[in-house]
Amino acid sequence: MKKTNLILMFAVATAFSQPQKNSLVNFAHLRHLTQEIALNGERVSIVHVYANYPSYEWVEAADSGEEGMACVDDGARAAVVYLRSYELRKDASSLASARSLLRFVMSMQADDGQFYNFVRRDSSINRDGKTSFKSFGWWAGRGVWAMSLGYRVLKDVDSQFADDLKRCVRRSLPHVEQLIARYGRTGKSVKFQLPKWLLYESGADATTELMLGLIEFYRATNDKQAKAYIQKLADGLMMMQDGDMRTFPFGAHRSWEVIWHSWGNSQSHVLAYAGGVLRDKKMIASAEKEAKGFYARLLIDGMLKEWNFAEPQKKFAYEQIAYGIRPMALGLLRLYDVTKNEVYLKMAGLTASWLFGNNVLHQSMYDPATGRCFDGISDSKSLNRNSGAESTIEALYTLLEIEQYPLARKYLNYRKKSSRSGKETLSATFQNDAGDELVLTLNLKQGTVLAREQ
Repeated sequence: MKKTNLILMFAVATAFSQPQKNSLVNFAHLRHLTQEIALNGERVSIVHVYANYPSYEWVEAADSGEEGMACVDDGARAAVVYLRSYELRKDASSLASARSLLRFVMSMQADDGQFYNFVRRDSSINRDGKTSFKSFGWWAGRGVWAMSLGYRVLKDVDSQFADDLKRCVRRSLPHVEQLIARYGRTGKSVKFQLPKWLLYESGADATTELMLGLIEFYRATNDKQAKAYIQKLADGLMMMQDGDMRTFPFGAHRSWEVIWHSWGNSQSHVLAYAGGVLRDKKMIASAEKEAKGFYARLLIDGMLKEWNFAEPQKKFAYEQIAYGIRPMALGLLRLYDVTKNEVYLKMAGLTASWLFGNNVLHQSMYDPATGRCFDGISDSKSLNRNSGAESTIEALYTLLEIEQYPLARKYLNYRKKSSRSGKETLSATFQNDAGDELVLTLNLKQGTVLAREQ
């Protein structure tokens, strides 16, 4: 299939439009968290990790000792959001912000293609912290994602800068090759299969961030090696999917070993996206299995933080954060892209409505007037009103993508009114302030998910 035809399959991913006048996306707080510094002899932008209520001034990270004030984990994701803002809305200021953040990401890459994560208050690189040492894991995956998307978006806009990004991506590929060298090796925990060729040997969550980069790199280059990496890593993700619509754990993709957690669990996002680009029906079917069997249950029964599938009684609802919402919402959007099933758009809107009060506290987590997103729901009665980099970035990313689909955006202000569980059906009714209702129904007998206006 010609590369140009692949791009046409994802019109939403390459569309250019002016920023929406009534857009919910407000970069003000993210810009407040951003600072320009000198690093390795050039000017780059960083994003401060923490900003606490009520002043929301910068706070240095200290959860793992004095790691630093900013990291690749956040800078790379912020670059992704700005790149998507430019791509979707032709927003020149977003492009400038993305470039400066990408310079930071590239500066944190070592000569061998691995990455450091944190910079300290004095703008020095933290080379040995617990969440900063040179490695090829979480922060490297996010770095590759940002640089690959940057290359795809910028290659026809700023070819010189894009070529620098491409060289940096290629510098990291030998580490992907080392993962793939273990392809086919498996382990076992209880009854669960563990693919040893993912990051951290079964880190499907971290691997998805890397794969998002590989998909962008493949789209930009048509590189056969990158395609093979995507396919083999996807095999590992699908090995960690268990159950189906009727059978525990209902088609969920495990995050690591026997654990599922909401944050960063982007397997359906990646599989739907890669499945569309590579025309792989098996990947798309895997994403659909999770959406129908597991995502529908989360919307009906309530969001979760974590679940130990080896010990099902170990099921935790809190803390809930925006980083747990984005993977699910974008996975549903990418499923719509490849299936054109509008149920997924409605589910995506309901998922993102968590940001606007469809949660246990009935509390808006994101404020369009300031661009802040609260850091989380601590428990059934407590709200964390801090607003750091991760929550802000993840909320903005979610809303930026949701806004491209009017049908999904329609349900952002719906809240769950009631739910029912029976032998053959599970359902929940969602309602907006005007009294309009949507009923989401999981029919176990027929194997379907319906979302109908009442």
